[in-house]
Amino acid sequence: MIRSIHFWLLPMLIVFLAVYGTIGWNFIISLTDFQGITLPAYEVSNFDLEMYTQLIEDSTFWRALRNTVILMVLFPLACLSVGIFLAIIVDQKIRFENTFRIIYLLPFSLSFVVTAKFWLWMYNPEIGVINSILGYFGLDFLALNWLAPEYRLWAVMIALVWQFSGYAMIIYLAGLRRIPTTQYEAAKSDGANSLTVYLRIIIPQLRASTVSAAIVLIVFTLKAFDFLYAMFRSFPGPTADILATMMYREAFESANWAYGATIAMVLFLLALVIVVPYLYTEYRRGAL
Repeated sequence: MIRSIHFWLLPMLIVFLAVYGTIGWNFIISLTDFQGITLPAYEVSNFDLEMYTQLIEDSTFWRALRNTVILMVLFPLACLSVGIFLAIIVDQKIRFENTFRIIYLLPFSLSFVVTAKFWLWMYNPEIGVINSILGYFGLDFLALNWLAPEYRLWAVMIALVWQFSGYAMIIYLAGLRRIPTTQYEAAKSDGANSLTVYLRIIIPQLRASTVSAAIVLIVFTLKAFDFLYAMFRSFPGPTADILATMMYREAFESANWAYGATIAMVLFLLALVIVVPYLYTEYRRGAL
């Protein structure tokens, strides 16, 4: 290790300063009243928890936190459900399997901005594809203003599921391909139907795939700012506002940098709550 220090020491220092240094700096700013006009007062005597107290008393923060948690829970659940369904279908050795895999995975290769603009057009109440299809089949009574405030969070969730379900499918498909076919054959020889085989034998063995895919999907949820900003700009409304959009408004539009840094620390803590238990579990399993 000592002999190779000249290979890893400099990259490690750069990563430490660029990542952990900026996180520490962000935390220090959150302890000040920095508003971007003058330099922050870095004296320890000026540090306090005023911004955190203000955050606790801010109803906008609690609404954004609620929406963030809803998105973090429901989006991965829906995405994993669609992903495992698609994986089971593709795993049946269907014709044109590679074509279907590419089609399902293609949305994942798109950026949040492209996906947002695409679904913004899909959701348009006047010329959007969704309402047009409903009208074509005589289902005009189901046509909605999908971008109305009360539907915005669900509209965002549907679009994200469309984009990421292909990723979940690939993860599950890899897990299914690792399970020996003898388990399928033994269960069916005992009289179990396909539904029982998957529910009782196959799906329980996909726990590792589920956990790893869920972690990635939850992290992408915390990074959904691009998607919301492309659709609704910096304020998607109280029903769809999340911590990332609130942080952007406070820091870059209101020039309340200390308050924005405080919201960023909450986002960082949310990420730690998700990632650290996963890393600890993987370490205990010897996977790290």
